[in-house]
Amino acid sequence: MNSINCKGKLLNLDEPVVMGIINATPDSFYEGHLKLDIDGITALAGKMIQDGAAILDIGGLSTRPGSNPVSVQEETDRVLPVLEAIYQVYPEIILSIDSYNSQVAKAAIAAGASMINDISGGNLDKDMIGTAAALQVPYICMHMQGTPATMQQAPVYSDVVKEVLDFFISKTDACHKAGIQDVIIDPGFGFGKTIEHNFQLLKALGVLSITNKPILAGLSRKGTIYKTLGVTAADALNGTTVLNTIALLNGASILRVHDVKEASEAIQLFSRYKKAP
Repeated sequence: MNSINCKGKLLNLDEPVVMGIINATPDSFYEGHLKLDIDGITALAGKMIQDGAAILDIGGLSTRPGSNPVSVQEETDRVLPVLEAIYQVYPEIILSIDSYNSQVAKAAIAAGASMINDISGGNLDKDMIGTAAALQVPYICMHMQGTPATMQQAPVYSDVVKEVLDFFISKTDACHKAGIQDVIIDPGFGFGKTIEHNFQLLKALGVLSITNKPILAGLSRKGTIYKTLGVTAADALNGTTVLNTIALLNGASILRVHDVKEASEAIQLFSRYKKAP
């Protein structure tokens, strides 16, 4: 069985799984999840679990293009009440902390999270990889060029697929040397990439399997979809499902999404398709 250990909870990745996005921020780019109180967020978590989410990813810091960081204290104050509330009602679910700050991650793991999702791959906090190793939790290592504030100003690559692959070969080695047992890689669609870069990475997603690590695809309602289609993020669900399906065909093990039911259905159909003689 291809599984990873989330503080005693085993996540089976023999079949792809869904990670539901829960934003504890006032400025997510997707307004569908904004302005929820703790009860509303807990209800959203329950619906995501019912719809098939295996992981819930809790973030207290907007990382949309052009966003600026908040203090560690403010980020912690945003995520801990959400984590604690969900963990109290749904202790069986795997909770991930979406943060590039090691202090926030440490507090979140103590509050019930059992996975770290770091958009910077350890580049924005030199203590993050060591912290993940010390906490003995799975670590999602994402590729990002620049920072959220600057990443979309003028991203340039000589070969985006090769550079992202080289990044993961180096980073996964560093993670293992630090003592992290389970590493998941995320090519970082939309994080320091043009629309063309994103499609190149999606088309070559299978190349990243050279690392022998599970691949997470985070395409949900992003600009690559709604700008290509000439719609808004609110109208990008169908496009999200299309690109999620392509990601599954090209080797993704985890779909990080706002819309769990639709992603779960895509996985169900994909799994049936794979089993066809």
